[in-house]
Amino acid sequence: MGPLDVWDLSPLLSLWMNRFYIYMGCALGLTLCICVQIIKKQVTRSQEKRVPGAPDSSLSPQKKQTHVSGVKIFYGSQTGTAKGFAVVLAKAVTSLDLPVAIINLKEYDPDDSLIGEITSKTVCAFLVATYTDGCPTESAEWFCKWLEESANDFRFGKTYLKGLRYAVFGLGDSAYRSHFNKVSTNVDKWLWMLGAQRVLTRGEGDCNAVQSKHGSIEADFTAWKTKFISRLQALQRGEKKACGGNCKRGKCESAQHGPGEARPHPQGELHPGDAEEEEPCESSSEDELGTQDYQSLTSVVDVEDLGNIMNPVKREKREKSHQDGKAAMQRNPEKTEDGEGRAMITPALREALTKQGYQLIGSHSGVKLCRWTKSMLRGRGGCYKHTFYGIESHRCMEATPSLACANKCVFCWRHHTNPVGTEWRWKMDQPELILKEAIENHQNMIKQFKGVPGLKAERFEEGMEVKHCALSLVGEPIMYPEINRLLKLLHQHGISSFLVTNAQFPEEIRKLTPVTQLYVSVDASTRDGLKKIDRPLFKDFWQRFLDSLKALSAKQQRTVYRLTLVKCWNVDELQAYAELVSLGNPDFIEVKGVTYCGESAASSLTMANVPWHEEVVRFVRELVDLLPDYEVACEHEHSNCLLIGHKKFKIDGEWWTWINYSRFQELVLQYEESGGSKTFSSRDYMARTPQWALFGARERGFDPKDTRYQRKNKTKDISGC
Repeated sequence: MGPLDVWDLSPLLSLWMNRFYIYMGCALGLTLCICVQIIKKQVTRSQEKRVPGAPDSSLSPQKKQTHVSGVKIFYGSQTGTAKGFAVVLAKAVTSLDLPVAIINLKEYDPDDSLIGEITSKTVCAFLVATYTDGCPTESAEWFCKWLEESANDFRFGKTYLKGLRYAVFGLGDSAYRSHFNKVSTNVDKWLWMLGAQRVLTRGEGDCNAVQSKHGSIEADFTAWKTKFISRLQALQRGEKKACGGNCKRGKCESAQHGPGEARPHPQGELHPGDAEEEEPCESSSEDELGTQDYQSLTSVVDVEDLGNIMNPVKREKREKSHQDGKAAMQRNPEKTEDGEGRAMITPALREALTKQGYQLIGSHSGVKLCRWTKSMLRGRGGCYKHTFYGIESHRCMEATPSLACANKCVFCWRHHTNPVGTEWRWKMDQPELILKEAIENHQNMIKQFKGVPGLKAERFEEGMEVKHCALSLVGEPIMYPEINRLLKLLHQHGISSFLVTNAQFPEEIRKLTPVTQLYVSVDASTRDGLKKIDRPLFKDFWQRFLDSLKALSAKQQRTVYRLTLVKCWNVDELQAYAELVSLGNPDFIEVKGVTYCGESAASSLTMANVPWHEEVVRFVRELVDLLPDYEVACEHEHSNCLLIGHKKFKIDGEWWTWINYSRFQELVLQYEESGGSKTFSSRDYMARTPQWALFGARERGFDPKDTRYQRKNKTKDISGC
């Protein structure tokens, strides 16, 4: 009996013969399953849209992502209205089951805490009032000042607050039209300039009921509050944008529109009030700066786009005006119509420097509050001059009698907004006026620090009396024809002098009266390197540079070479640097890593050119090996700076790099009274250097009397000095 007689194969043969029908059935079943799954998903999505904020049952509580961790409401109030609004807003936020905090801006230190809001997933609401003459209220004064300075400080940059989400509501009175809600406008602008993300259009409350959009300031706030709460709900759901993002163009391309969302306008027409009612998408400075959608002036234009269109027109007018003025200067560069020299500070320059925080004096001078002055007022440490020479940073005035310069250095902090020239050809102010107004402006800037969190009362009082003056702010102070009279006036007021020159005026260096400490910038060791970095205006710049160093060697008071290291530009040629040192024989050599000044069309410098502190230390060690009369004396790590001292200041194994300032004042007085016959040297007013300031000390140049502050979530170095 064969195998086929035992097994019945007829069922298998039947399946094989009907296999095509089986395949079709399987395919049909699979298709039906896919269709059912698609329908289920569509039903689920429609249900979620009908019930906004409904929890996703497919996610476990552990896997749910938190998009908003809480809300912080900041207020700056004079009469209590903003504070009351903050309480009302907090109650509304609480209804969303979100933690909320109400913070008085007077008690908030943005320097310490604002950057911390970036990673906390909080949303910040700022309720700020505009007070007298468009100024902030007393409680918000420091916050606004810090924000303005940070927004205009290249060291912070436009991404410093990237990730911070915020909304602003302003309280003002349209009866004062010229500065209606000026403070809220500025706060909104400055936050945006620092890269923060605006989640809602700025609201404006108007105390003038006649002009108020909703009939009263309370109604204005209620309308803004409703939008803010709605926006918070959207953020809680993880929505990045309120719509498709094209509302500004007169239409919204979102697939569907919920209640209150923008809808397409018929035929793309713009309706009155669109610019105000539009719910803006979450944006940052990077997003908005990239939007350059210039339209034809003959077409229908959204109100919000007029600024983008008019800016090029205004810029063209300014350039034409500048060219006309330049042509007029070429026809008569030296004098004005009345025969007097032209003012160095033009209206455009005044606007630019004022925006950078300068207090301008007369027609060619300026003063500015150094960030180290602010730091020491709060007990957070002094600058490298405090570490190297013992100055009191909170009593130091940073000023210049000449905003003009003979160089256009690649690392210029001011991006060459200041004028340049090889000789003085401007109207000249008297040194008495310059010193008087410099001290007054400096004191006024110190006064603005009153009430700042962490301010040391005793240092605030001391800071009102200027004891040191750094003539190194910007420009070339030695160009000022009355520089010697200004120096004498400083000393007569008991103020020490630290003067910096760019080594292009050797004759003026020779004629200088005694200076507490005279600096010469040595930015390169070769002719080609100096031309590349300093970009001097003089054709004989190299000979002037060498002659300036020789003139320095003849000075009896303290002299310093200042070396600014630019990686890949001037860190080589150590032997050439050593030869320059032998030419000027300075008492000290400061070596500092360049501070990046941000992007500029006038400079190709980038962050790649900024050396690490360890690289600066290595350069200093290698340079000292070539200088038998010098050793590394001090270090200020926070400024990326080291001090090389001549061995004559190392007595019995101890460094004496500090300055006895009272002794200097006695010596310079005797010098003046004797008509210059009673001279003195740098060793006559030296003082012992404390242990913490020495190179190799554990403190690395930070005064242990102060408290070192490390910026929270610090993303970039802003330690420029």
